[in-house]
Amino acid sequence: MRTTTIGDVKVLLPDLEPDDLDTTTDLAGGLSEALVEGASWRGSHLEDVSIRSSLITGVDLSESTWEAGSFYGCEITRTDFSGATLTGITIERCAVTGSRFTGTRLTDVRLKDVLFDGCRFDYATLQRVAAAGSVAFTDCTLSNGAWSSCRLPRIALRSCDLAGLELDSCQFDGTDLRGSRLHDLKTPLDNLRGVTLDEDQLPDLTRLAVAALDLTVRND
Repeated sequence: MRTTTIGDVKVLLPDLEPDDLDTTTDLAGGLSEALVEGASWRGSHLEDVSIRSSLITGVDLSESTWEAGSFYGCEITRTDFSGATLTGITIERCAVTGSRFTGTRLTDVRLKDVLFDGCRFDYATLQRVAAAGSVAFTDCTLSNGAWSSCRLPRIALRSCDLAGLELDSCQFDGTDLRGSRLHDLKTPLDNLRGVTLDEDQLPDLTRLAVAALDLTVRND
């Protein structure tokens, strides 16, 4: 295991050696200590499948349906989850890099020690997604998504694009939003209670406050 620090968030991540893993493209029954490259599992219907200590690269999981199950101790790179439906899944001690979640639906997903780096979550729907430990999003595109009833306190959302993202009844207390683009973020101000911003983000926050409070700004 290795530790990555983003702001004040320390994420415990796997440190896998490809030479120690068994090459496979067979997902039946789950995976453990597997190396998967370029497999197509598009449209798969999976229930209670567990993937542990595995390296997954360039895999197509678009339009797939996952219920229950877990990812634990995995490195997931350049993998396509676009249009997938993930329900009741636990993701723990995983590094997810350069992967695509465009239009993905994540419901009742539990995150613990997870890093999403350079991923696309545009038009994704997150419902009741909860952080049970350290979670970080860095350089991710989260634009035009819809997040509702998510509990994501004290996570890091650094240098992400939040343009057009809709937040409803979400908890982000103590979350680090520094460097992220807030322009056209659609949210009640209560959803941003207790977050950390940098000075350059204050104009965007002011615009949010003006819209939320229906203020009239006049110069005469």
